[in-house]
Amino acid sequence: MSPASWTFAETYVAEDDVLLAARARAEEVGAVAIGSGAGAALRFLAAVLDARAVVEIGTGAGVSGLWLLRGMRPDGVLTTVDVEAEHQRLARESFKDEGVPPQRVRTIAGRALDVLPRLTDGHYDIVFADADKREYGAYLAEALRLLRPGGVVAFDNALWHDRVADPAQRDDETIAIRALVQEVSVTDGLVPLLLPVGDGLLVAKKEWVPEGGD
Repeated sequence: MSPASWTFAETYVAEDDVLLAARARAEEVGAVAIGSGAGAALRFLAAVLDARAVVEIGTGAGVSGLWLLRGMRPDGVLTTVDVEAEHQRLARESFKDEGVPPQRVRTIAGRALDVLPRLTDGHYDIVFADADKREYGAYLAEALRLLRPGGVVAFDNALWHDRVADPAQRDDETIAIRALVQEVSVTDGLVPLLLPVGDGLLVAKKEWVPEGGD
């Protein structure tokens, strides 16, 4: 794909002033926000699933949260987790700009691997991760527990700046993402897809398995 075609696709769903303001907040605190193409993909997934309950790992300044909320049903609730309380404060400003009622967003400050075990099994339509890349494998394990049958797990930065596809790249984050991509592709009960949007969006549907089935 030519750079011009990639840019055309990436910006096909344009970001409005609310999203641009959230992106500017993210840049101010060094939080790398999801790309617009991947954000649009999240909104699409949330809309297709008619999502009522979503978990977001890595709040940032609210860019990905806004995309998700725009696709969710009007009574849907976003539970978003981040270690940085300041990032969540900025995200709440972004959600306020959007006019999102406070009861539709539950922000939880803390390490994802401390918070996720406290959430309800089989309750969520989407689990989206954009946090510590070295913990992506652990996030997958938690997501499989949290998702309802038919739910979707999604990971941002699945191409990690073109490093995942280059076997010469052996830093910890690249190795962790590469292992995740492989694990998702071979895990029974998942329907995987790697989308070349933004910095790569890895998605997988959790299939329904009859009780007692293999």
